Amino acid sequence: MTRKTIFTPVQIGRAGEDIALQIEAAIFEEKILPGERLPSERELQAQFQCGRGVIREAVRALKQKGLVEIRKGAKGGAYVKQIEVATVSESLALFLKQQHIEPAHISEFRESIDRVITVLAIARAGAAEKQELVKEAEKLVELAGRSQPDKNKLAGLDRKLNIQLAKMSGNPVFEWVMDAIQHGFSSNDYALYEDNEYRQNTAANWSETARRIAENDPTRALNSISAHYTLLQRCVAAVANGTAGPKKEEAFN
Repeated sequence: MTRKTIFTPVQIGRAGEDIALQIEAAIFEEKILPGERLPSERELQAQFQCGRGVIREAVRALKQKGLVEIRKGAKGGAYVKQIEVATVSESLALFLKQQHIEPAHISEFRESIDRVITVLAIARAGAAEKQELVKEAEKLVELAGRSQPDKNKLAGLDRKLNIQLAKMSGNPVFEWVMDAIQHGFSSNDYALYEDNEYRQNTAANWSETARRIAENDPTRALNSISAHYTLLQRCVAAVANGTAGPKKEEAFN
């Protein structure tokens, strides 16, 4: 199918919106692929039978949606963007921050998807993936047990474990959403690593969860998930009351 047969003429009134919707549909139906240039303004005018101003209005709308990008130069024009997971994750994280979502709501959401992800990971992930999760969790235990653990490494490893587990669910949507939450919020998980007792209990809980997943034991794995969020709630309350936090001798590097 050539591009001459992709689009149909539009009616006066909502022409710009109609054009944008037709081009959007062509992108999602893969009639125009990521990285490909849209037909020139002159070609689009001929296909849609409208003026240049309406075409530009439609292209601007598609750019605002993040579907196309405008390039300059000899090969310039409107090109279909390849939407990256990282970009979507960053956008979701920024959106949540702007909405001032309560940490308790994020934690509640996190616990609900963690439980689904854990059950799916047990059912779908291979033995090698499960053992790799155990291995990474043991690294967290070792790091958390040091007298002066590196805070950045702890946060990075915790984030890696969460995304790794989401990937094991076999559902990319869980992985994308988890990536966004991890880079945007982590449900106040950082608080768990500020205090030595909570830090070691959190790492031990991760190890327990990973081992139960590797043993294909959903009941005990879910119990570990619940224990984590109970610990998190207690920690956040203690921080709010000023009874938990890093001691001078426990200061991070």
